[in-house]
Amino acid sequence: MVRNCMISSGNPLWVKGNPVGAGSFGVVHLAMNKFTGELFAVKTAYSGPGIRSLENEAEILESLDSPYIIPCLGKDFTYEPNGERRLKIFLEYQAGGSLSDVLNNFGGCLDESVIRSYTREILLGLDYLHKNNIVHGDIKCKNLLLGTSGHIKLADFGCSRRMNSTKMTDADSKLCWQSIVGTPLWTAPEVLRNEGLCFASDIWSLGCTIIEMATGKAPWSGNKISNPMSAVLRIASGKELPQFPTKFSREGLDFLAKCLERDPKSRLTTGELLDHPFVSRSFRKECAFSPDSILEFGMYESDYDSDEAEKAFQQETRSRLPFLKRQHSRRERASEWPYKENDFASSDDWITVRSG
Repeated sequence: MVRNCMISSGNPLWVKGNPVGAGSFGVVHLAMNKFTGELFAVKTAYSGPGIRSLENEAEILESLDSPYIIPCLGKDFTYEPNGERRLKIFLEYQAGGSLSDVLNNFGGCLDESVIRSYTREILLGLDYLHKNNIVHGDIKCKNLLLGTSGHIKLADFGCSRRMNSTKMTDADSKLCWQSIVGTPLWTAPEVLRNEGLCFASDIWSLGCTIIEMATGKAPWSGNKISNPMSAVLRIASGKELPQFPTKFSREGLDFLAKCLERDPKSRLTTGELLDHPFVSRSFRKECAFSPDSILEFGMYESDYDSDEAEKAFQQETRSRLPFLKRQHSRRERASEWPYKENDFASSDDWITVRSG
């Protein structure tokens, strides 16, 4: 396993590659195991606040085991020649990058069908955390990673906290505030009022992240907020909400309204939101059948940069889907035709075939 090979600082068994991301207190590099060729990510912190944040992240991740949470593979303390302490944590590498990268790579925003699927997986990750009494504290596209199979994993737990732990120290509060001030637009009003993190704070941030996925812009971008500190005051003390996407379905708008209640006590829990039709009837479920051909599955490119001929072909391909999905449903029902195991054995229609 990579875990056993990565924590030897005296004789490194891995090599550091190019940066693949950066957080408030550290840099993330791609890395490779020298013996197996396995890829993983290394997150490094140098300063005192950064090391405290990374220690908190490692402590929380090492206690978790969920397909919706980025795994921590190990950690390592080293010392620079000048005596400065450096902390590294080793994380599973996600080739798809963050959802911020995905937005940049695919036209700036996502189709609602994809948002439904991603939102469900984010919720499953948050549901697991909340059942383990952990608040993530910094949900946004930059902190959500995508694997090549299209599954989402929550990352960046530097400001996370256990709800059953002792109250945050002044240093911890200052550390999280440093992170929040840079991105207050995803932060719940009660957190900006310094009332503390709670499970409902993650739900507010989820709503803001859905707006980010749907528009390709930070939440509150449509509210004409001039600067971060102005945003802090308006979000914390005002009555308005971030502007909802204009081309969202009724289910999507209702889901956002349930997430973005200004009163944290009025927000739905992760379990309640998982039953909402916006995510319980996800596009991935509707299309989870085995295609007989590429046309049956409807594998066509998005047309945001296609020419007119391609658009016409794609429209024709789309028109095939309802009929083909009905045919698939009929095949499924036929395959479920009930018969007893002994029906074949008792049939008089069988003949004996001899060879030789």
